[in-house]
Amino acid sequence: MKRGLFTIIGVTAGAVGTVALAPVALTMAGFTSAGIAAGSLAASMMSSAAIANGGGVAAGSLVALLQSAGAAGLSAGAAAVVASVGGAAGAVVGGAADLLSHSKSPPPSDDEDDEEEEEEMMNLLTTKELMPK
Repeated sequence: MKRGLFTIIGVTAGAVGTVALAPVALTMAGFTSAGIAAGSLAASMMSSAAIANGGGVAAGSLVALLQSAGAAGLSAGAAAVVASVGGAAGAVVGGAADLLSHSKSPPPSDDEDDEEEEEEMMNLLTTKELMPK
């Protein structure tokens, strides 16, 4: 297998996978299109943010951004950021897989070069035998 193939696969799968699964993860955390789900991680985050800000959630905070993404989906910019992070994570995993796959396999042999060398040696021996002494 070519070197770097697992890395390329990892980057692609990571980028596509994170963008595709981000809405699922947001919903599971409690950032839904209907608002923040009671008793969820999102509700806990919102409570902590409200306590830290004196009773309200600040515009532009992490909780506000995640709720916006949960309600309306990822914007193009957010999708690009999510894809970049997923691609980087995939590159790390794919790179590790590349290293492991190449450390276990024996180095590639040059069978064609070996056959050519053998043929040259045979020709040399034949030529030597035919030469007058």
